[in-house]
Amino acid sequence: MELQVDGRRAYAYTGGKPFDAALPCVVFLHGALHDHSVWNLLARWCAHHGHAVLAVDEPGHGRSAGPPLASVEALADWTLALLDAAGVAGAALVGHSLGSLIGLEAAARAPQRITRLVMIGTAFPMKVSDALLDAAREQPLRAIDMVNAFSFSGLAAKPSFPGPGMWLHGSNRALMRHIQAGVTDLNLFERDFRICDAYGNGLQAAAQVRCPVHCVLGERDQMTSPRSGRALAAALKATLHELPAGHSLMAESPDGVLNVLRQALA
Repeated sequence: MELQVDGRRAYAYTGGKPFDAALPCVVFLHGALHDHSVWNLLARWCAHHGHAVLAVDEPGHGRSAGPPLASVEALADWTLALLDAAGVAGAALVGHSLGSLIGLEAAARAPQRITRLVMIGTAFPMKVSDALLDAAREQPLRAIDMVNAFSFSGLAAKPSFPGPGMWLHGSNRALMRHIQAGVTDLNLFERDFRICDAYGNGLQAAAQVRCPVHCVLGERDQMTSPRSGRALAAALKATLHELPAGHSLMAESPDGVLNVLRQALA
């Protein structure tokens, strides 16, 4: 599905069902150097269980036109403008990593419009090490390999989504390389990481959130500290879930994340 948001093309996957703005809406917000495809399982479940789904490509990522936006705050405003473009009065927001911060900021800016907030692989502050920022700037393909090593807690996952035999590391590496190659006038990987690193409004935003919140953390997450995630969950008075996974929870613990989402939307 394509929409016009702030005068530019925005793409959203609708989970295999036509979008119906009259249904309860769920918006999925991806993390750094990802796109809508990381949400396939969750988006399809929602779309086939009574929800309208918008699993978006954020500006400059995947099929959405650029330029990429420069801050969490700008991406939160874009998300709220997306709701306007889709004719949606209110929605649940589900975000992973950078997307979780976008969801947090959007829920703080428009608390009357956000019905639920699910934050996956989240933390505040979401600082990025100097070594990783340097690698993202100077050798982005090497940095992608580093992130893949950090994002999974093991080399393989049990047979599940997306299917037996799927190489999670290789799939994520290929996706990140594809998204990086889609923008030629700037280093998108470095831009996304610096947006995470620069965001400083998390606790102030948490104080403005009025909807129920669920935080989903990976027990072995090396990208976003579970300790910082727990502190953010406490500030939000959120329901906390910890799963046996690393940072890429939707791929490594798909059943666990789906169970949390079903609980959050119930």
